[in-house]
Amino acid sequence: MITTGIIGGSGYTGGELIRLLLHHPWASLKFVYSTTRAGKPLSSAHADLLGQTDLLFTDQPDPDVDVVFLCLGHGNSKEFLKGRKFSDKTRIIDLSNDFRLAADRHFQGMDFVYGLPELNKERIKKTGYLANPGCFATAIQLSLLPLASSGLLQDTVHVHALTGSTGAGISPSETTHFSWRDNNISWYKPFTHQHLGEINESLKSLQPDAAKLLFLPIRGNFSRGIFSTATTRVKAPLEEIRKMYADYYKDAPFTHVSVESLHLKAVVNTNQAYLHLLKHEDQLLVTAVIDNLLKGASGQAVQNMNLMFGLHEAAGLQLKASAF
Repeated sequence: MITTGIIGGSGYTGGELIRLLLHHPWASLKFVYSTTRAGKPLSSAHADLLGQTDLLFTDQPDPDVDVVFLCLGHGNSKEFLKGRKFSDKTRIIDLSNDFRLAADRHFQGMDFVYGLPELNKERIKKTGYLANPGCFATAIQLSLLPLASSGLLQDTVHVHALTGSTGAGISPSETTHFSWRDNNISWYKPFTHQHLGEINESLKSLQPDAAKLLFLPIRGNFSRGIFSTATTRVKAPLEEIRKMYADYYKDAPFTHVSVESLHLKAVVNTNQAYLHLLKHEDQLLVTAVIDNLLKGASGQAVQNMNLMFGLHEAAGLQLKASAF
């Protein structure tokens, strides 16, 4: 059994990670670290865990577990690691944006690998330190990687993507308040979203001259999931593009191209990523749907853990959507 621990387990991604690890066939959850909830049961923060575990939050992390997941706010993972030492065998999977960019991946003797399995699977298998991708970044990269690998991102890419309120984290704010979010929609951080850096680095690793990407993120009036559309000019016929995507994702257990149009509930509560391709004249439309807390965060972190420890990539992640 792989012994695991979670740093920062009271938020949305921490709660989903706890749920996955408790039911993983080859993992054992040893601790969940929290300075504000130490001594309280996990169900005090996550009501869905009532009766699932007797674990209590702790402020004393075990330094000898096989893998530690960092579920801290952006910018906090580096600060946490500065003051603590884990054993040489302990692998670290960080779910923040602290180590996602190439300039940030070397830290205190640790070299973090960018953990998008559909891009870096072989490197993930060999690393001890992993930077889990962002949720928007996952959906958008999966939409565009096959095009970049064939050098077809020659024209500006326009991305419009909606995310659920859980994408903003558990701390309340004006734009996550129910009265504001319900029956409402708005954009934020137009053309400047923080996930653009990791997206562009991945695309340019496959196609150095990849065209500019313009991204408009939207706050949706639902709890979880991402619905993304990307449009760009591609001259190749649709059947050729479909084959390109099928070939690129032939060994990806969670990324699938659908011949039918997509809806978000087909992937919510799963680690699946569904794509759909459509052409209108010379414009290609790529639609992607994922669960922002699973394939966009905790599920992908477990997928990466599986790869790092030589397990089947899909172990513990065979989850059924609530599609009706």
